[in-house]
Amino acid sequence: MTPAAFILAHTAIARPPLVPEIPLHLATEITPIWQATELWLEERGIEPPFWAFAWPGSQALARWILDQPARVAGLRVLDFAAGGGLAGIAAALAGAVSVEAAEIDPLAHAATRLNATLNGVCIAEAHGDVVGAPGRWDVILAGDVCYEAPMTRHILPWLRRLAAEGARVVLADPGRAYAPREGLELLARFTVPVSRELEDSDHRAVTLHRVLP
Repeated sequence: MTPAAFILAHTAIARPPLVPEIPLHLATEITPIWQATELWLEERGIEPPFWAFAWPGSQALARWILDQPARVAGLRVLDFAAGGGLAGIAAALAGAVSVEAAEIDPLAHAATRLNATLNGVCIAEAHGDVVGAPGRWDVILAGDVCYEAPMTRHILPWLRRLAAEGARVVLADPGRAYAPREGLELLARFTVPVSRELEDSDHRAVTLHRVLP
């Protein structure tokens, strides 16, 4: 079974509540698709299938973009830790001149390809860990990436360097414990409906900040 076939077999087309304009191939429960992924890959202890859900940070970024397309129109955009590519798809729909999705999970890239095709846009793939790579983007969208301390320590210096080089780095945080509290400029706030299957409430308050150098 190909990655695309696996995704199609374990997801259904649905629309994120905050961004109903963008249909995606999504799962409804995390445990069954997580177990199915382990069986298909014949590997235990893998990371959760983040690509199978429209996480609140990505929904907030997508809403922020679609509400004012000029924020990315004509610019080069990176959807960092893209999951299923929701924020990047929003950027492409808003007129970004190019969009890359950065992911270390091959299934996430396959999901992004399917989701991009579903929405009639083109998303390029940045494979592997791009952290530390030279900046080639005007806007970096980072949705819900500070959920673990090691991850935050790994990415934040790089994001600040890109900001110092002139990129607009937008960090979406739904209240994760390890998100930075300083060196940020508030851009917007959203209340995102979420599933108790994934979160501990029915809504998440998401803040969007610009990362300062």
